[in-house]
Amino acid sequence: MQKILVARSIFPDVIDRLKQYFDVDANQGDVLPADELKRRLADKDGALTAGEMIGADVLAAAPRLRVVSNMAVGYNNFDMAAFNAANVLGTNTPDVLNESTADFGWALMMAAARRIAESEHWLRAGQWQKWSYDGFLGSDLYGSTLGVVGMGRIGQALARRAKGFNMRVIYHNRSRVAPQIEAELNAEYVSKQDLLRRADHVVLVLPYTKENHHTIGAAELALMKPSATLTNIARGGIVDDAALAQALREKRIAAAGLDVFEGEPNLNPALLDVPNVVLTPHIASATEATRRAMANLAADNLIAALGEGPRAGQPPNPINPDVLGKARS
Repeated sequence: MQKILVARSIFPDVIDRLKQYFDVDANQGDVLPADELKRRLADKDGALTAGEMIGADVLAAAPRLRVVSNMAVGYNNFDMAAFNAANVLGTNTPDVLNESTADFGWALMMAAARRIAESEHWLRAGQWQKWSYDGFLGSDLYGSTLGVVGMGRIGQALARRAKGFNMRVIYHNRSRVAPQIEAELNAEYVSKQDLLRRADHVVLVLPYTKENHHTIGAAELALMKPSATLTNIARGGIVDDAALAQALREKRIAAAGLDVFEGEPNLNPALLDVPNVVLTPHIASATEATRRAMANLAADNLIAALGEGPRAGQPPNPINPDVLGKARS
């Protein structure tokens, strides 16, 4: 029987499902340290991960490993050059979290724009003594301009929500989306600089790559309106968190909502010292239905990639399909 490692705690029924096909080493405790991850992968044919860093050193220490199934859309935790060199398949879990993530991005954007977290902290601290006309004045979403950076499936889901708020939608993407999608979303393609200058609310929904590192830094923040908000539901590292904290402190932009951070779960302590930012611990996809769908899709990928189940040899979501069927090198 083939052996797999489930590197991160997941739903017990998904582990039971995997046990129908594999000898399962399931970590249901804390995140595995890097050396423990290597040790437990040494004799494994496959692995199910949720953000663990898998690079050339890890692959070299696991000569039997043929597939790593990531329970996430993003896979910047995979060194794909190393995967390709070793003929190891990587898989991910796209689509099943689009709507939940878009819902959360919208909530985070609204919370930042209307100063919900800031006012709640003030209320809980016992500072509310009277109503005032200028108390916690925020900014409207209705009738404003939404700027989406990264018009993939989640970006498009956000743009669809903008229709109900009568918002103008502008977007920037690595490549322009199809004309019919632009027409459906009533979205205008613009340069990143134009988007930052024009948008009242900027939302980041692009994958993390080396090229996208600090897509939003001090220079980009300087282009934004003082009344604008920035929401990041993409990946940590896309925003220069130190530059953002300074811009928020100096009120060079109005507010921000962040679900992802550089170096998470650690975060820049400067972000904790500014009141005009909403901080959440990477939970944009955190509904039970969505997380279950992600876990089961990750299991589907792993089962199929290791030649088991009804889709044997045809995993639903290969990242590097060219290695399918090739011997491990």
